[in-house]
Amino acid sequence: MTEPTRSHPDEIVIGLVSISDRASSGVYEDKGLPALEAWLGQALASPWRVEKRLIADEPEQISAALIELVDTFGCDLVLTTGGTGPARRDVTPEATLAVGTKEMPGFGEQMRQISLNFVPTAILSRQVAVIRETAGHAGLIINLPGQPKSIQETLEGLRDETGAVKVPGIFAAVPYCIDLIGGPYVTTHEQVVAAFRPKSARRVPPA
Repeated sequence: MTEPTRSHPDEIVIGLVSISDRASSGVYEDKGLPALEAWLGQALASPWRVEKRLIADEPEQISAALIELVDTFGCDLVLTTGGTGPARRDVTPEATLAVGTKEMPGFGEQMRQISLNFVPTAILSRQVAVIRETAGHAGLIINLPGQPKSIQETLEGLRDETGAVKVPGIFAAVPYCIDLIGGPYVTTHEQVVAAFRPKSARRVPPA
């Protein structure tokens, strides 16, 4: 594929995928996509746009959606929510690993570390992250929890009573990862989540 048309040189294209049998069939309203979009609106300082999907817990559908978002729509980042537990219908990690060219285990490790501060059942979570590479493009794909509160906690991290970051959220590492795979230069609102880059990788984004 060719690089996506961006409205700004640093616009990031983000795929959002909510995976739920019941929500995708209309049994109840999906809460994952609105929660993700609202959080991105608070966190991102640089331009962004999204492609959204609501699909069932079917491995072929999940893998196909991830491939389409990265390969066809040119998403630099894809965030999924749902389907990462131990139940038989929870197949998001397997479908994600099937389309990745590099596994990024640190994201899943950090999400479980954060969630264990709240619930002991965080050890049952199986979130993974991968990079999907094609000849002309690469995208980072991250599985997130299913609950909006848990999504926010894992993205932002934990703060102490003074508001200082005690355990970094996973999104702190996302902008630099996007840099390394050839994507746009993403900036964040530091009061929500402070993006970390080595000094040698920092720059002032184009106006």
